[in-house]
Amino acid sequence: MRYDLNLLPVFLALMEERSVTRAAERLGITQPALSNALTRLRTMLQDPLFVRERYGMQPTAKAQELAPAIAAALASLDELVLGQQAFDPAKAHQQITIAPNSYAEYALVPAIVARLREQAPGIALRLTPYGTDLAETGVMSGTTALALGRFIDPPENLVVQHLGDDGLACMVRADHPTVTGKRITKKQFEQLKHVNMLPPGRLRAGLFQVLQREGLKREVAVSVTHFLAMPEMVAVTDYCATLPKLICRQLAGDPRLKILPTPVDLGTFPIEMGWHARYRNDPAHRWLRGLIAEVVGEISSQSRV
Repeated sequence: MRYDLNLLPVFLALMEERSVTRAAERLGITQPALSNALTRLRTMLQDPLFVRERYGMQPTAKAQELAPAIAAALASLDELVLGQQAFDPAKAHQQITIAPNSYAEYALVPAIVARLREQAPGIALRLTPYGTDLAETGVMSGTTALALGRFIDPPENLVVQHLGDDGLACMVRADHPTVTGKRITKKQFEQLKHVNMLPPGRLRAGLFQVLQREGLKREVAVSVTHFLAMPEMVAVTDYCATLPKLICRQLAGDPRLKILPTPVDLGTFPIEMGWHARYRNDPAHRWLRGLIAEVVGEISSQSRV
């Protein structure tokens, strides 16, 4: 029997998106074209594969059984074909999508963009949000090249590379009435009210757990969802914020703010990069990973000084 391999990416897109509209957008085709491909898929595999329900297209038992094998087959084919291709960054013209978390977007991506401009001016970078679900970023399907942040219990087909480490520092307004020295004491830290950053998902308890481990109390007055909001909150209040050192380094030039060491050592956290295993031997992807690792390694080493 002859199989149309062009239909297999359609199958995977529907498995992950559970929507004809979203799958068509992801593949860059029209909805009628995707519906036509689904009809041919059903004929080829002799199964309905996806059943329309109230909350989207739900895969049948056979579709769920086939999905791992089809994903593995496409990944092997990608490695075989792409691994033979040469890549010249200076001549490349393409758009690459990455998913940085808010920390990486603020502290790391500008330097990555600057290095890309020097070495591969024809590459355009597109950012997509890194939220609570890696599947939503496109990293698990391979439509997004890679994610930057921190990964808790990553799935088996996600390759995770450690890029560096960062620590934490405190930030208060420059003319703070009680924090007047070059350090903030444990007593001052516990007496102040704090601005807290709420990262997504299971990372949310991270700083709370570290503070509890070190016996450091903190009264949170306001919680925000992006690092950019924190300096503005601190600049107009007597609040304190505990932030990654790399972000504090970028804010150190703001005359409204004062950056201080934490009252106790709060340790470090990893900076990681994750990508789908199918890109392991892709020359362009391998080059991009090397560039990002080099840039982040240079930047993260600054947080230790």
